[in-house]
Amino acid sequence: MEFLNRIELKGVVGRAETNQYNGTPVCNFSVVTEYSTRDKEGNAAIETVWFNVAAWGDRGMPDFTEIQKGAWIHVIGRVRVRKYTTQDNEERSSLDVVAQYVSLIPRENTRPQPQRNW
Repeated sequence: MEFLNRIELKGVVGRAETNQYNGTPVCNFSVVTEYSTRDKEGNAAIETVWFNVAAWGDRGMPDFTEIQKGAWIHVIGRVRVRKYTTQDNEERSSLDVVAQYVSLIPRENTRPQPQRNW
């Protein structure tokens, strides 16, 4: 049997920044996804999840300058566990996505997001 570590996201970009690592461009950005569900009382509820994504420029990615806050995006990649220590010396871990495919979704192919009072 073959191992599989794959995640696919379609959502909206939160923050985005591009840097160089050993001469290779890397874009670190966040993606928010939403899932409509019902709570225990049967009322409509929306589950919002944020993902941290790293996309490396040597893999046929789009121009990283186009990955900006508010853009709709489609990401396929793998999940990576990152361990780190906080300033208070607490060991923590984070699940991040390493992108293998990134595509911007044209706005005409998306539905408008509902307005919320957060």
